[in-house]
Amino acid sequence: MQQITHQISVSTHGRKLYDITPEVIEWVKHSGLHTGLITLYIQHTSASLLINENYDHDVLVDMEAFFNRLVPDGDPLFIHTVEGPDDMPAHVRTALTQTHLSIPLLDGRAALGQWQGVFLYEHRHVPSQRKIIVHLIGE
Repeated sequence: MQQITHQISVSTHGRKLYDITPEVIEWVKHSGLHTGLITLYIQHTSASLLINENYDHDVLVDMEAFFNRLVPDGDPLFIHTVEGPDDMPAHVRTALTQTHLSIPLLDGRAALGQWQGVFLYEHRHVPSQRKIIVHLIGE
C-alpha cells in the first residue's frame, strides 16, 4: 500500500464552478497506482468541491441560480459582513456543499461516471487563489 499527495492550485476570478477534472485525472494517471482511493480536500471556508455533470454547461448555470435564490448576497439575516456582502453567504454555501470528496481509483483511473466532473465551487466574487490537497492511497 502506498500513499502520495499533490496540491492543485486554482486561480478563480469570481463566483462560479471551475472544472478541475482534467488536473485530477492527469495527476492520477501519472501516480503509478492502479487501485485505491482518491481524496480531495479544499483548504478554504468560502469555496467548496462538488461532483456534478460536466456535459451540459446549463447544469452549472442552474446550480448557481439555485444557490443565488437559497443564499442571496446581502441577506439582512447575516451580521458577519466585514469582508463584504458575499462573504457570509459564501460560508453558508460551503457548509451546504462539501470540503472534501472521495473517488475510487480503479484500473489506474478515477472511477467517475460518464458525465461526472470534479468542480471547485468558488463562492466569492473577488479573485482568489484556491488550494486543493489530493491524497491517493492504494497499490
